[in-house]
Amino acid sequence: MSSPPSHLAFSAAEGAVAFHRSELAVILPLYGRMVAAGEWRDYGISCLRDMAVFSVFRRSAEHPLYRIEKHPRLAGRQGQYAVVGMDGRILRRGHDLKTVLRVLERKLIRAVE
Repeated sequence: MSSPPSHLAFSAAEGAVAFHRSELAVILPLYGRMVAAGEWRDYGISCLRDMAVFSVFRRSAEHPLYRIEKHPRLAGRQGQYAVVGMDGRILRRGHDLKTVLRVLERKLIRAVE
C-alpha cells in the first residue's frame, strides 16, 4: 500500500487526522473574535483516525456549541470541512475552510440600536 498524500494531514505516529497549521491559522482568529464578543469561552481539539474535530464551548462543562470537522476522505466529494451545530445538524460543508466558517462569522453581526 502507498502512503496517503501529505495534504490529508495524517499523523504518521498515530495514524490520526489532524488540523494543519494553515487550517488553525484560519480557525483561531475566528475563535479569538468570538471570545472577545463573549460568545465562546473554551475549545478542544480531537485527532481521530478518520477525522479531526475543533469543538467550541460556551462553558467547558457543556456539550460543544459547534464542531468544526475535517474529514479528508470527503475531500473529493462533498468537501472535507464541515460546521456541525449542537443538535448534530451540518450547518455548512465545503472544500474551502474560510467559506465554511462564514456561517459562524454571521453570529458576530448584531443589530446596533
